[in-house]
Amino acid sequence: MNNLEAMVLEMVKSNQFISEQQISEKTGLSQAEIGTIISSLIQSGKIIGRAFVLPEEKKVLCIGGANIDRKIQVLDQLKFGTSNPSVSTKSKGGVARNVAENLGRLGITTSLLAYIGKDTEGEWLLQETMDYVNMNPTKIINGKSTGTYTAVLDTEGEMTVALADMAIYDEVEEHFVERNWHHLQNSEMVYLDTNFPIPVIHQVIESCREADIPICISTVSASKTKKLPASLEGVTWVIANHKEAEALSNLEIRTEGDFFRAAEVILRKGAERVVITRGNQGLIYFTKDGRAGALVAPETLVIDVTGAGDSLTAGILFGHLKGLHTEDSCKLGLACSLITIQSNETVNPELNSQKLISFYQKYFTTGVTQRGFL
Repeated sequence: MNNLEAMVLEMVKSNQFISEQQISEKTGLSQAEIGTIISSLIQSGKIIGRAFVLPEEKKVLCIGGANIDRKIQVLDQLKFGTSNPSVSTKSKGGVARNVAENLGRLGITTSLLAYIGKDTEGEWLLQETMDYVNMNPTKIINGKSTGTYTAVLDTEGEMTVALADMAIYDEVEEHFVERNWHHLQNSEMVYLDTNFPIPVIHQVIESCREADIPICISTVSASKTKKLPASLEGVTWVIANHKEAEALSNLEIRTEGDFFRAAEVILRKGAERVVITRGNQGLIYFTKDGRAGALVAPETLVIDVTGAGDSLTAGILFGHLKGLHTEDSCKLGLACSLITIQSNETVNPELNSQKLISFYQKYFTTGVTQRGFL
């Protein structure tokens, strides 16, 4: 890049809406000369297109839910059909948003492509997330309420039932991938939950496969597994819980062997790696190249399990992005979930890479040193 190109690039960085005429007036160069310089910058990838869109740093792009979490914990044994004394809290939530914040707190450059309403709660959600996540891809929708997720917890902090209002995702634009392709193509990894409509989910999976972009999918709920295509070719990770794995594999899971049989069915759909979580029993993993194993979750203090699955996913992706093999990535995922369940927050505000490594070394001894993560 020569001096003139460097000078023009700095002007674009300062004002991405600057015109070629304005650049010409500031530099004294002709518009023809400016046009040549701009073309050279486009060809070298320094800017993208005539709109002067600057290329983004390679990162994780999380696509899916961003909403308000409400937790209602009963103070005594839950009784249906009557009033239950309880305490309630409100926090930032959404599967993709939670994964994104966890990754951001771990030092991974992360962006979020979600839909939120132009309302007080949506503005609060933006402000609460933007310290750790690039929110520029997120769409603000007029006339729609930000999504809500309400979990009812028993006295032990375990979820008994959850209610999700995700109607805002019906507003997702028809040509979703085309209009957001610049976000996807600059991603080292795409994370996708199943909150978006079926056509969008299929578009994202197919586009990542065609562009050879690694993609991780969380199934979110048993009912939403139906949104996934029959073929999962090109999908790097599928992460599901017990019931979601049953729905995705069409198998009843009763024994440990059933977990692996269900994972094998999902692998035959085309996925490269499958993780099935087993609550406080840990998880199993199975890969396309035949690697398989079961990891037991160590006993630890449990304050609130909400968000544990999302942090587990973030920990797995952290390990994957650091070049670790499947088993150690899954151990990092479990370590990350242990940190989460020791907090009342859906994303533990004390989470960082140092704390994750500390938990990993405390509970999982594989000889991987801190240097291997940073």
